[in-house]
Amino acid sequence: MPRRVKEGMKATVYHGVRDVRLESVPDPRIKTPTDAIVRVVRAAICGSDLWFYRGVTRWEPGERTGHEFIGIVEELGSEVRTLAKGDYVIAPFVSSDGTCEYCHAGLQTSCVHMANWGDDANGGQAEAVRVPNADGTLVKMAPGMEHDERKLASALALCDVMGTGHHGVVSAQAQRGGTIVVVGDGAVGLCGVLSAARVIGAERVIAVGHNDARLALAQAFGATHTFNSHDATVDAQIVELTRGGATAVVEAVGNQESMDLAVAVARPGGTVSFVGVPHNVKTPPMRELFLKNVALRGALAPTRAYMETLMAHVMSGAIDPSRVFDLSLPLDRVTDGYRAMDERTAVKVVLATGVH
Repeated sequence: MPRRVKEGMKATVYHGVRDVRLESVPDPRIKTPTDAIVRVVRAAICGSDLWFYRGVTRWEPGERTGHEFIGIVEELGSEVRTLAKGDYVIAPFVSSDGTCEYCHAGLQTSCVHMANWGDDANGGQAEAVRVPNADGTLVKMAPGMEHDERKLASALALCDVMGTGHHGVVSAQAQRGGTIVVVGDGAVGLCGVLSAARVIGAERVIAVGHNDARLALAQAFGATHTFNSHDATVDAQIVELTRGGATAVVEAVGNQESMDLAVAVARPGGTVSFVGVPHNVKTPPMRELFLKNVALRGALAPTRAYMETLMAHVMSGAIDPSRVFDLSLPLDRVTDGYRAMDERTAVKVVLATGVH
């Protein structure tokens, strides 16, 4: 396993709007007996990272970035029991203790000891990360996963976007043989399509977005129909196709227009789940929800709860979420990665640290 040859590492640091930089920082250290140090193999840039990058959400200069990473266990606290040095592991986008009532209920994002990556100067777009509550947080990769580049990228997708898309589908109560609409053609929406078609087994999967290349990928992932969200009559077209709307709808963007569209295409008595971080939703369409008896389910996805199941689907070949990564860069080009996603020339960026 690669070892450090000198003190210090590289990590991505926020400095202001559209200003992130890879800088030299101190190595992470074990702070509590339940910690682990993970040497990062691959990290990712998330669509939600663009909120602070663009200044939509307020961050302070000096904060660390990144919440999606996979890597190799390099050091363990004295109370870690389920991991060993050298294990290849997947990190969900938050840490959790695995022991509280919410973790036992499969709601690790509500864990009483939940922590976000980036807290305590500990972001995932870096060469190494300190993982609190390592036993409850980290998931060991399936044997051989680390030797296949596509499966390694799929493991990275399980940190957030694949699990989040799947959670949207599950929360929308999609059924095998049923119909589901997924609003949004970003990585989460695309993974929602993949989950609906290949994991749940929906018969009709309708993908809505406005990027032709992304909608083509949605079709490859199993979408049976695609619609352009910029078409003024898209809601009427979907309602006509579904003869009254879909019983399951996933909103995977997080803005007012996508929320309005999701509710508009929901069938009376159906369910809309929203997994797009709702930064730009000013007024949920409550009256239409009320009149149509549509349930609205919020969804900070507990990706840790789905990892083993989705990893098994990856290893069987049933799903290949690695395809959402359409740009691969070394970590020292992280600024180029942010720029590509900001300019929508990339769906999702994988960052390689040079460790394997």
